[in-house]
Amino acid sequence: MSRVLITAGASGIGLAMGQAFEAAGHEVWVTDVDREALAAVPKAWQRAEVDASDEQRMATLFAEIEARWGGLDVLCANAGIAGPTAKIEDIALEDWRRCVSVNLEGAFLAAKYAAPMMKAAKAGVITITSSTAGQYGFPNRAPYASAKWAAIGLMKTLAMELGPFGIRANAICPGAVEGPRMYGVMEREAAAKGMTYQEVYDGYASGNSMGSLVEASDIADMAVFLASPQARMVSGQVIAVDGHTVNPDPKL
Repeated sequence: MSRVLITAGASGIGLAMGQAFEAAGHEVWVTDVDREALAAVPKAWQRAEVDASDEQRMATLFAEIEARWGGLDVLCANAGIAGPTAKIEDIALEDWRRCVSVNLEGAFLAAKYAAPMMKAAKAGVITITSSTAGQYGFPNRAPYASAKWAAIGLMKTLAMELGPFGIRANAICPGAVEGPRMYGVMEREAAAKGMTYQEVYDGYASGNSMGSLVEASDIADMAVFLASPQARMVSGQVIAVDGHTVNPDPKL
């Protein structure tokens, strides 16, 4: 039984990850900034209200994990925000910085504080939630795409740096995932492009070979696999769970 930390684990992909790890028999600890969502997660889970980009709070979190669990086996650095949907010339620096801070610095801080515990155990798994936007780029989503590209660079470096200690690192790249956050992105994109919401939704669905959006459970299943003994030699990999993207910006 592994001890699993999932940042932004009270809803969406993170919640699905927690449910999948619990179903596989693991202990689960989730963080989130949404107090109400945290209160609703299963009672068997550990939980903490944490902004993943706040270093002081992250340091305190990992001290609590060390004190209560005595170590950490699996880190799912999942915290992220959509950021603005706008042309590059219309993006405020403040909005850019906030998006990069949560999506990239949140993963960095989680890895920074998880690494010493995993090194001591000479074992561990770090999985970063990137995005297909971190593989192809994404018009009108410059901060998000940039942060997700950088998260892959972070993961590749972690795999090289921590591999000698028995620690594996990988990145999952979800495509368009059914859920409130993606729906919000689609609404803003529709407004920016002068399209209807349904046109944008259909464009995303037709933008991959499978012809539909991804479910959060699809991402969660991959996270559980990457943390399993069956993936013992899988490290430094960028794994898309997106139905095979064939057009990263459908109906542009």
